[in-house]
Amino acid sequence: MEMILSKNWSVKDQRKIDVAMKNGAYASLEKIFKMSPEQVTEEVKLSGLRGRGGAGFATGMKWTFVPKETTRPIYLINNLDESEPGTFKDRAIVEKDPHMMIEGMIIAAYAIKSHTAYIYIRGEYHKQWEIIEEALKEAAKKGFLGKNILGSGFDLNIYQHRGAGAYICGEETALLSSLEGGRGYPRIKPPFPAIAGAWGCPTIVNNTETLTNLPFILNNGAAAFKKFGTEKSPGTKLISASGHINRPGVYEIEMGLPIRTFLEEHLGGVWKGQKLKGVVPGGSSFAPLTAEEAYQTNLDFESCAAAETSLGSGGFYVMDETTCMVRLLQFTAKFYEHESCGQCTPCREGTGWVSQIVRRIESGHGRERDLALLNDVCKNMMNGRTICVFADALAMPVLGFLKKFGNEFEEHIKLGRCPHSVSLRGLRA
Repeated sequence: MEMILSKNWSVKDQRKIDVAMKNGAYASLEKIFKMSPEQVTEEVKLSGLRGRGGAGFATGMKWTFVPKETTRPIYLINNLDESEPGTFKDRAIVEKDPHMMIEGMIIAAYAIKSHTAYIYIRGEYHKQWEIIEEALKEAAKKGFLGKNILGSGFDLNIYQHRGAGAYICGEETALLSSLEGGRGYPRIKPPFPAIAGAWGCPTIVNNTETLTNLPFILNNGAAAFKKFGTEKSPGTKLISASGHINRPGVYEIEMGLPIRTFLEEHLGGVWKGQKLKGVVPGGSSFAPLTAEEAYQTNLDFESCAAAETSLGSGGFYVMDETTCMVRLLQFTAKFYEHESCGQCTPCREGTGWVSQIVRRIESGHGRERDLALLNDVCKNMMNGRTICVFADALAMPVLGFLKKFGNEFEEHIKLGRCPHSVSLRGLRA
């Protein structure tokens, strides 16, 4: 399979602009500046590119929500606040080929008529921040950023903004609150950011991987992009693979690849000769799949949705037969309890209650009524009861674990202890 995003990742010094340009970096700019912003947007719409940050919304369609006749500044935000447990593919983009990401930002900014763009980068990514700073300086020196880019009359400046390690700031409106200098609180929608985002101005927030697809689309055309993947999930996807597998890492796969093929042929199978117990295909905020379900599911948005989970951000992690699902859920719940911003009562209180109940069950002090209580708490946290979907991001995996592996929770309560030999070292990556 031809690679779209990772094609040059093995090239020595690909981070340096001269090497990157020899391999095609910034070649799309001459083409797009001969097109109107509307034509660029239309090409991206035709490609079917969907957001790679988790929601999977149509990228070109999102751009059209910016008001046509606005007199206010328009901002583009690259969401590099990669904090979903088990997800590290955007970090790989920055480390391997940062100029492709910057080129994608220039394309997007031109399409939405933005002259100021920001990269909101995860606070812990200091090394990556330094890589991007150097790449931005190189791009500006070559004339790809700044005033009158390549004589086109288009101006663009890109700045980095470091987060402070808050998971909630990956949510686009919380990100905007943080960018403005406030607490990372999500905002009620509407208005949506495309209408009133950063500093009350029209703003488009796109994920890093999403933006990095744009050079290929503009260089080769929408039809070339749609040759990859499925009808409703075209293109490729970067997958962060971790857990109980022989070859963890970041993989670029074609949308629609069967999980069985990915696990056996790409990841080298389940480690230590163990049997597969479960898979989380999209990150910790989504429900797990049993081994049987995983072997019948493909890696694309529709297939995962049909299996009652999500492709999400591609945080793919694998559990072998020795894994205690109660303990795994305990780790997950503890994370979400800690990361709740506390703005909404159902989330602030609910995440704490869920964490407390799961911890009680795992420690051997669970009560029979705890499973019904967990179910009740989760259903009162989700489906629009909070400003953002953070509460849903814990409720969905909890309900999924109870549905798929409820017998383990019952066994913990009945025995008053964990019946499994637990090995979670591979899941802590």
